[in-house]
Amino acid sequence: MSITFDYGAEAELFDHGGAAELSSGKGRNFRRRQLGYHRFARAADAIRFAIEEMTPHLLRSAYLQVDEERFDSGAIRRLYESAEYPLDRSATPS
Repeated sequence: MSITFDYGAEAELFDHGGAAELSSGKGRNFRRRQLGYHRFARAADAIRFAIEEMTPHLLRSAYLQVDEERFDSGAIRRLYESAEYPLDRSATPS
């Protein structure tokens, strides 16, 4: 059975880890920021943000909601690694 996922649908990304460290993309530099909730126009962008920008610790407490369906960190990673994922992937995701 094949399940299709709409990477173009609006998505919400939640984290329950409190204050978070997000990578600035410059080596080991980090900035403190509260994520909590973030809305994305496309699920693909939310997935990329979760995998490439969130620290592994924060990603573990995150979930993605698309329409009425929730995806935990493992499902987010599977969506990112899927052959159907429409965006370019970073060479070094978290």
